[in-house]
Amino acid sequence: MKNNIVIKLLNLLENKGSNIQYGNENVTQLEHALQCAELAEQNNFSKEIITAALLHDIGHLLYDGKDPIHDGKDGYHENLGAEYLSTYYGEEVTRPIKAHVACKRYLSAVEEGYYEILSEASKISLKAQGGPFTKEEAEEFIKKPFMKEAVELRRFDDEAKILNKETPNLEHFKHYLEESLKN
Repeated sequence: MKNNIVIKLLNLLENKGSNIQYGNENVTQLEHALQCAELAEQNNFSKEIITAALLHDIGHLLYDGKDPIHDGKDGYHENLGAEYLSTYYGEEVTRPIKAHVACKRYLSAVEEGYYEILSEASKISLKAQGGPFTKEEAEEFIKKPFMKEAVELRRFDDEAKILNKETPNLEHFKHYLEESLKN
């Protein structure tokens, strides 16, 4: 029964994710997800973080209509995705997903040069998402559970935009999704 959600998520990524551009980038949602998961795996992160990396933008695929970010509005895809997944996955998966947008705001505030490495599409969405944190917001943010992992996920998110990059397929990552399910 629980494996049905894994099949549903993989189908969503395969069918809808392969047909939807990742923001205004050159890759699809599926390509972006696979690149993120591959980076998490290559960096020896836990099965939960690899799962979060693959699913971090699932909220973009859950909208009924057009993703609001295409109109310069924040649709809070991170909350939508984390909330949807929380029935099946614990906080070690859902908190980094919920925080990956805030991590861009965090890194823009605390890391010199971070803003400059963002793609133009990320700079535009950062503005729609509230801009960089204040120093106080950043200090408060990083103290929360799983935020250090969320920051690493954000770094993978920023790197996973390479056109025509060869990655393992969804089937390769399926066991992480299955092993990370709540008991």
